[in-house]
Amino acid sequence: MSHPSRRHFLAQAIAAASLPLSSAWAPRLFAAEGKPADPSAHAHDWDWLIGNWDVKHSRLKERLVGDTRWEEFRGKSALWSVLDGSGNLDDNWLDLPGGAYYGLTLRAFDPAAGSWAIWWLDGRNPTHIDPPVRGSFAGDVGTFVGRDTFKGRPIIMRFHWRDIHSARPWWEQDFSPDEGKTWEINWRNWFTRTQATPTPLPKRTDAPHDFDFLVGSWKVRHRRLRDDSPDASQWDEFDGTLVNWPVLGGHGNVGDNVMNLPGNPIRGIGLRAFDPATKQWQVWWLSKSHPAEIGSPIRGGFVDGVGTFIGEDTVDGRTIKTRAIWSHITARSARWEQASSADGVNWKTNWVSELARA
Repeated sequence: MSHPSRRHFLAQAIAAASLPLSSAWAPRLFAAEGKPADPSAHAHDWDWLIGNWDVKHSRLKERLVGDTRWEEFRGKSALWSVLDGSGNLDDNWLDLPGGAYYGLTLRAFDPAAGSWAIWWLDGRNPTHIDPPVRGSFAGDVGTFVGRDTFKGRPIIMRFHWRDIHSARPWWEQDFSPDEGKTWEINWRNWFTRTQATPTPLPKRTDAPHDFDFLVGSWKVRHRRLRDDSPDASQWDEFDGTLVNWPVLGGHGNVGDNVMNLPGNPIRGIGLRAFDPATKQWQVWWLSKSHPAEIGSPIRGGFVDGVGTFIGEDTVDGRTIKTRAIWSHITARSARWEQASSADGVNWKTNWVSELARA
């Protein structure tokens, strides 16, 4: 819950890049007759995947080189529904031949496009979120496509979910290096449910403990400055909730936020990932009101029990700095506050959230 895009008076988050997709193989990416789709009609699209799963993987050893050798390995997955069903996330652990691998999927339904946007965060590269694939379901099959690069080579990625309402749903991944003329299927996996109610996957032994305090359910009292003018002094006060889960073996966490701003309730996802190389956290924000966009992150860490995270945003064509601070942390309470600055020296607080353990 800590990114400037959560404030309605700051500029909208940077849109995730995506080039046009060939209509010959792309899924439906626009709502019928140009009208926004009803998010509530898609709130249960992924209900069949909620819970914890054992996963059997089969993957080509080398991709896009004509390889025919397949390797098998196991994994685990846990999926939660967020944003009132307009989003979900699944946390993944894979026992790759080269060692344990962690990754996170974040999905959000985009009413304007009539499709789902799906992002992937690779636990080995926690400072970067991959470009999204987009698509939808038709019966028992889901198709999602997007552009990416593989070993420096531009490709189109495509995913098919199949038999989604069966006891063993599965998906396959294929790449096209030639604009959809040819495809290589290079990964398949099959899911076996272990429990219907999702629970976090086990933590890694080297997981940082900075955000351990935030895991769980919270009641939140918000105070937000009504506008961003220099002499603004009127505040809106409202309540909300936060539910937070550890992901990426404890090297990340995700919070589902409800903010009951009068007349304009806010729903959003705060995604955090720890970079062992810099010992810093990256913090992204995804808003239900702008579900096709993930904003650029703020970055920082904790010193003496206080977490400070700073990033940049643009307001009316001006670059400003945004700062978020976690403080007053106890077992049952915490404080979050956000401030903005034009020069990085003088800061004006514009949002304060007081958390109490639910």
